[in-house]
Amino acid sequence: MKKIFLLLVLTFFIMTTNAQIYKTKTVTDSKGYTYETVTNDPSNSRIYTLKNGLKVYLSRNNDEPRIQTYIPVRTGSANDPSENTGLAHYLEHMMFKGTSKLGTSDWDKESVLLNRISDLYEQHKAEKNPKKKKEIYKKIDEVSQEASKYAIANEYDKLISELGATGTNAHTWLDETVYKNNIPSNELERWLFVEKERFSELVLRLFHTELEAVYEEFNRAQDNDMRLVNYELMDALFPTHPYGQQTTIGTSEHLKNPSMKAIHEYYETYYVPNNMAIVLVGDLNFDETIQLVDTYFGSFKYKELPVLKKPIEQPLTSVVKRVVKSPSSERIQLAFRCSGAGSKEALYVKMVNMILNNSGAGLIDININQKQLAQGAGSYISIFKDYGLHSLYGAPREGQSLEQVQKLLLDQLEIIKKGNFDDWLIKAIVNDLKTQRISSWDTANGVATQMYNAFIQNLSWQQILDEFNELDKMNKESIVKFANEFYKDNYVVVYKEKGTNDKLVRVENPGITPITLNRTEQSDFYKKFSQLPEKEIQPQFIDYKKLITFDHVKNIPLSYIKNSNNELGNLYYIFDFGSDNNEELDLALNYLSLLGTDKYTKSNLEKEFYKIGISYSIQVQNEQIFLNLQGLEKNIPKGIELFEHFLQNANPDSETYQKYVQTILKARKNSKLNKQAILNALALYARYGENNRLRNSISEADLLNKKPADLVKICKSLFDYKHEIFYYGPNESVIKKAVQKYHNFGSGKEYNSPITYKELASDGSLFFAPYDMVQAEILFQSRGNKFDVAKMPYAKVFGEYFGRGLSSIVFQEIRESKSLAYSAYASYTIASDKDKYDYVSSYIGTQANKLPQAVDAMKDLMNNMPEIAKQFDNAKKSALKQIASDRITKSAIYWSYLSAKKRGIDYDLRKDMYSQIQTLQLKDLKDFFNREIKGKTYNVSLIGKKENLNWNSVKKLGTVHELSIDELFNY
Repeated sequence: MKKIFLLLVLTFFIMTTNAQIYKTKTVTDSKGYTYETVTNDPSNSRIYTLKNGLKVYLSRNNDEPRIQTYIPVRTGSANDPSENTGLAHYLEHMMFKGTSKLGTSDWDKESVLLNRISDLYEQHKAEKNPKKKKEIYKKIDEVSQEASKYAIANEYDKLISELGATGTNAHTWLDETVYKNNIPSNELERWLFVEKERFSELVLRLFHTELEAVYEEFNRAQDNDMRLVNYELMDALFPTHPYGQQTTIGTSEHLKNPSMKAIHEYYETYYVPNNMAIVLVGDLNFDETIQLVDTYFGSFKYKELPVLKKPIEQPLTSVVKRVVKSPSSERIQLAFRCSGAGSKEALYVKMVNMILNNSGAGLIDININQKQLAQGAGSYISIFKDYGLHSLYGAPREGQSLEQVQKLLLDQLEIIKKGNFDDWLIKAIVNDLKTQRISSWDTANGVATQMYNAFIQNLSWQQILDEFNELDKMNKESIVKFANEFYKDNYVVVYKEKGTNDKLVRVENPGITPITLNRTEQSDFYKKFSQLPEKEIQPQFIDYKKLITFDHVKNIPLSYIKNSNNELGNLYYIFDFGSDNNEELDLALNYLSLLGTDKYTKSNLEKEFYKIGISYSIQVQNEQIFLNLQGLEKNIPKGIELFEHFLQNANPDSETYQKYVQTILKARKNSKLNKQAILNALALYARYGENNRLRNSISEADLLNKKPADLVKICKSLFDYKHEIFYYGPNESVIKKAVQKYHNFGSGKEYNSPITYKELASDGSLFFAPYDMVQAEILFQSRGNKFDVAKMPYAKVFGEYFGRGLSSIVFQEIRESKSLAYSAYASYTIASDKDKYDYVSSYIGTQANKLPQAVDAMKDLMNNMPEIAKQFDNAKKSALKQIASDRITKSAIYWSYLSAKKRGIDYDLRKDMYSQIQTLQLKDLKDFFNREIKGKTYNVSLIGKKENLNWNSVKKLGTVHELSIDELFNY
């Protein structure tokens, strides 16, 4: 019944041309709890406020027996004390460390030592003499060792893992700190039991190792020029407000000189129920859930919040210019400051942003990207509680200046100011936004995310729902008026230039002594938790043949799954060949996306798609091609007609092609300056050697000699080859009829055989590429045997127990105990194809002077798996509960079917995995480890600043091959 109601509401939500009326009502439930609800709300959400001020957001989604949980706290880095920046963020990290009951084996003894550590940090912060500071830090390290004897590392994470939770994490931003878990619905009460304890008090245990991990996160930010540009942008845009004057990560000086006392004060001030919310969306009973939340969180005490007077920014009266330099390619970003969440100004900025950039029919899309006047350009908005911003960005083509890109971007705003945009675009944008919301709110996480954002920004649920009505009130005249009043020489521009970043902070390794982990210990709280009753969820495995309708339209296979939730449809044309079969396929189909037809110019074609609310995409993979159309089902037949016309009647254009080649060549040049692209190239080289896909790219000479007409011919002949169709939507017959009418059925030809890229046996080679960065990143890869379905349950439990996640062995050893890296993992990856190989891999990203220690620690783990019975039991339980509460639904059924098919299997693999994990023992996992992982020889990829690396240590890892960038990319 709920599904039918949702379908009717959502259909009306987007189809109606009249404003939907939303009105907040107050209702009392069967348990006597009062809540707010909004008429015509498609999510049927309830918003409760407990007596202590805690907000509780509830919505039901029965797709699977799981609940997406968020606990947002309405505070972030904007509330950091100016002398302790980064505080909110590392408080977030410390919220995973437990309390006086959770995470300790002897609180009386531990608390005395933690107080000593706190006092030592105050001395350390006050001390100005560098030598004396080091002596105090050495004492902190010493006392921390003693305190760690009573700490039970990662006990919170073990508890949450035992629930079968996924996505356990948190984030901090300007106005928010948000704690996240996705849990099986039968574990709601035990989750509340744990979270109540977690938020009841703050204990700063294992502080100095976690703080060092946060510093590694600071180092990662230094190596990320997107963040560096954003820091400059925000600093200039908000010259007095904390949004611009203190970053979320904090300064190096403050991170190295923390105050535990200040963290406690911050926690006591802001982590109070009237400044927090609990968001639960999923398989829940409203009345029972609110009663449970009240039982566990209702006892938290209300506390008055401080009245904060944030600085009021004065209007910008001129253009503020900044420059950022780093080794990567050039780009420009500019931003206008606007009012914050809930303001009319923020809504107008949202509309202008969509007129500029809607991935098809926006002015930036049409006038810059489709005409290839810049290497790439776009725009976005970020709306915060106090203020917001509208940013435009672009990257230059070869020989183009950043100032020229800047002018291109500003010219698009001038077009809006003059009213030179189509009238129909405004309504199309509102419909586009409505469609996006329908798609997002079809998931529990989509609704939950909207809820916590509403809480953080102090917006009512009615305001969220009423946004489209407000946008609907806008017309061309009002938008033009707003644009002329708002967009002037009142912006900030950051020029990201290629060069040396002379602002990098490089610090010495503090020499932390590894702490005691006490893996086998359990707190009394854990023991009490273990005695709480558990309700069992029975797994449900799917029968592909029952859930997928396998049909044909003439000679083309058509697979169909019914969408019972809303009026959206998703159509795919799928080809079982790709760029490995023909290197020109990727070139041709991407060229196609720049062309018009004999009937439409490129801009008019994109406008036709946008008018009917249909988006299309072309994705060329190594072994497959996917052509996709999505939007309201009623418009998909028109979309099919338009897309088939596009494919069969595209007009080759020599000028467009020559620009396209220059775009490719500039992108290649840029990738050779990009750290992540270089690391990816190293990983490919380590796996395949010099005969890899990247090095086999079409040469510049061949690109220049290609004939545009030949490339268009490849596109037009695509449907001549064997392919199939998949449709997820309300009504198969609508699509069958449209396909029969408009589709080019071709002749079902087979494509030529693909190029074979041989995966090399690992021989201990180390491939190094130099890059100017603070951290070093290293990836170990070892080829295993070909796909074997029997290994899947072992790989699943191994990941939970050993390699990934906050409670894994690797996380505990590398980060928690030794504080050697912020990011480290190990994995046994099952091949995605029956004819491909499994891989064993491990990764470390850390400060360059910590790399030898981090690598030694990882190598030891990869050869000597610790055997912790209780931790294994938790990992096993977690794996079983994840499978039991997992439901493959909607279009995911088909993609699961295709994935199984590639592995030579025609049934739901989880059924065997669940059965085999039930009987799996620690000895079995150890045998798997010894057989498949221990003693492996690896090919290693390493990137970092050469002079910062310890080369005696590096050479011990294998035969070193220093590759030039040209050797790596071969272009």
